[in-house]
Amino acid sequence: MIVNITLPDKTTYDITIEQLNNIYFDTKVVVVTNPTVSGFHLDYLKNKLNAKELSIVTIPDGEQFKNMSTIDMILDHCFEHRLDRKSLLIAFGGGVIGDMTGFAASIYQRGISFVQIPTTLLSQVDASVGGKTGINNKYGKNLVGAFHQPKAVYIDPYFLSTLPKREFGAGVAEIIKMAVTFNKDFFLWLEQNDLTKEENIKIAIKKSVETKANVVIKDEKENGIRAALNYGHTFGHVIENETNYNTYLHGEAVGIGMIMANALAVKLELMNKDEEKRVKILLEKYDIPTSYKIKDIEDFYSHFFLDKKSLDNKIKFILPKSIGDCLITNEVKKEDVIEVLKGFN
Repeated sequence: MIVNITLPDKTTYDITIEQLNNIYFDTKVVVVTNPTVSGFHLDYLKNKLNAKELSIVTIPDGEQFKNMSTIDMILDHCFEHRLDRKSLLIAFGGGVIGDMTGFAASIYQRGISFVQIPTTLLSQVDASVGGKTGINNKYGKNLVGAFHQPKAVYIDPYFLSTLPKREFGAGVAEIIKMAVTFNKDFFLWLEQNDLTKEENIKIAIKKSVETKANVVIKDEKENGIRAALNYGHTFGHVIENETNYNTYLHGEAVGIGMIMANALAVKLELMNKDEEKRVKILLEKYDIPTSYKIKDIEDFYSHFFLDKKSLDNKIKFILPKSIGDCLITNEVKKEDVIEVLKGFN
C-alpha cells in the first residue's frame, strides 16, 4: 500500500506500507542506526539493500543522546567515507534516529537526500512522515532543526515484532492523538478494536499515515493546521524536559500531555467529561501513563514559552473540541492553565 505526499513546491515522495522489498541506490549510502535496532534487524535490512558503497554508523540509543555531539558523529562518518551531494543517508530506527538523520542530511554539504525506514510504531505512524528534523538542547525538545523532506519512507510492520510493550504503547498514543484531533470515526474504531492484533495495527498505521500526509500537504511548515498534530506535545515536552528525557518515552509524555490538554479543554467547555474519560480509558488500555506530579507549577508554566509554537509571548495550545476536531489558540488565560495544572500537583 502506498500513500503519496506531493507538496505545493512539487516535492513528492511515497510512503510504502508493506514488507520491505529489495532496494537499489546508485550512490554511496550510510545507514544510521543504534545498537538495539542493529542487533535485531540490521542483517534483515542489509539483505534488502544494494548500493554503490554501503556503510553503517551506530549512534547511542536514547533521547538523551539527541544532541549536537551525536550529529557530529554522523557528519564525521560522512566526511570520512567521502560522501558527496548525490549520496544518501538512511534513518533506520525510531523517531530519535529519524530526526537526527534527517537533520544531519539537511546540513551535510548544505543538504543531501535521506530515506526513512522506521522501526518503532511511533516513528511509523508519525515521526517518519512530514520532514521535521532536529535535536534537543538544554532549553527544550527539537528547538534546533530544519524542515527536510525524505526521499522515501518504507514502513515494514515486520519490525514491530521485536518492539517492547512500552514502545508499542508510546506509538499507540500518537495514533490516538490523530484520531482525537482529526477523525471521530477512527477514534470509534480504535475503541472497538485491539491494536495488538496484526491485521488491526496495519489498518491503524495506514489511517494514521493518511491523516498525517493530508495535514502535511496542506501545511508543510506548520503555519496553520499542522500545529494540531502537536496535541499533547505542549504539555508533554515540558514533562520530558523536567525529567531529563530519561523517565518517559516520547509517546508516554504525549499521552500525559493529552490528559492535561483534555482537562484544560473541559475547563473551557470545549470537551465534556464523558469524552475526556473515553480518551483516558483508551490510553490506559495500552498501559500509557495518564498521571504526573508537577513539583513547581510556576516553573512548569514558564517552560511553555520555550515551545516553538509560542509567539509574541503567548502560549499556543492545541485543545480537542469534542472528539474528532480541535482548536488551536493562543488566547487561554494564565489563571485557567494554572488551575488545571493544580490538578496535577
